[in-house]
Amino acid sequence: MKRKTFVKALPFMISGTQAFLNELAAMPATELTPAFFIGHGSPMNAIMDNPFTKDITAATQLLRKPQAIMVVSAHWLTNDTFVSTNKFPKTIYDFGGFPDALSKVKYEPSGSIEYALKVKELLTLSHVKNDDYMGLDHGAWSILKHMYPNADVPVFQLSIDINKPSAYHYDLIKNLSSLRRKGLMIIGSGNIVHNLGRLNWRTPNAEPYDWTIEFDTYVKQHLDNKNHEALINYLKAGASAQMAVPTNDHYLPLLYVLGVQEKRETVKYIHHSFDMGSISMRSFMLAES
Repeated sequence: MKRKTFVKALPFMISGTQAFLNELAAMPATELTPAFFIGHGSPMNAIMDNPFTKDITAATQLLRKPQAIMVVSAHWLTNDTFVSTNKFPKTIYDFGGFPDALSKVKYEPSGSIEYALKVKELLTLSHVKNDDYMGLDHGAWSILKHMYPNADVPVFQLSIDINKPSAYHYDLIKNLSSLRRKGLMIIGSGNIVHNLGRLNWRTPNAEPYDWTIEFDTYVKQHLDNKNHEALINYLKAGASAQMAVPTNDHYLPLLYVLGVQEKRETVKYIHHSFDMGSISMRSFMLAES
């Protein structure tokens, strides 16, 4: 759009957005939209047909389609917290060394400025900033390609402020529970165990390390018991936590999902496997029991 045309259209765009926000505020609460944590693993899963991709595809087939999806991905790390207000987010190829076929994949749904601005309004724990240019990183599109293959649900991302402690991320997201009753699906995309330095490249189906199993089991136990405190303070798990989470970028999306878990909701596991010895592909959804 030319600048002159854009300037003329801007008042109508703002007016339309505000009208939608007013409608959203007045919208009666509906049934709770499920939230997901997906262990996304390798970008190659975007073009693979395997047990993991089959399971995450099946997980959404019987669900009512959400009005919008917000993804908290391990691959959008920032100083401060940002929400994407890009109306037409592009596919981001934020990786290297993979086959050309992966870089030819396009997953480009519309964005949702309206839901993004409502998220910004509700996240009062932080001064959330707009990002008008952010597309979809592979933590988002590589899984959504299977969950909503027609790209017919608007998608936007919320960044992870990498400078903040674990409790910040859990507390930040709590206010978004209300939007789950107005059609917003929240997806955390990372991995519970993610140690790239210990990957068994020679044997992708290698048995997981003892510490991989130990920490994955620790997380599952506390997910089942709804012991969020233990999951926020995961380093208390000891040596297995140090090995399983050498950096917390892939772990933190888990806390964004737990932060919106309601009392009547339980964890429903949709996939569990290990990859190359040091990655847990455990994935689950939150649903009312």
